[in-house]
Amino acid sequence: MEARAYCEYVRMSPRKVKIVCDLIRGKDTKVAAALLEHTQKAACEPMAKLLKSACANAENNFEMDPDNLYVAEVYANPGATLKRMRPRAHGRGNRILKRTTHITVVVKEKE
Repeated sequence: MEARAYCEYVRMSPRKVKIVCDLIRGKDTKVAAALLEHTQKAACEPMAKLLKSACANAENNFEMDPDNLYVAEVYANPGATLKRMRPRAHGRGNRILKRTTHITVVVKEKE
């Protein structure tokens, strides 16, 4: 049995979020939460909230034991990109891409 949690349209580049995803993948949920708390990356804040939500889903919706949970899957996919313009010389404009991310965390119970 598995429990999932999603967070969509996080205003952060997927490339930056994937670094944090690789950090906690396969770890015990308590270890992963401690890693996220003590790592100085901007993506750690939404990831910690998402991990907490996935653990709560597992405990409340599927009656899983919170002490036996581990992070089975975690991935970050690109979301919608906001296109903005920045003024440049001679009346031109450069496009600025403000990227967003969809993050998914899946926790499972150890056998």
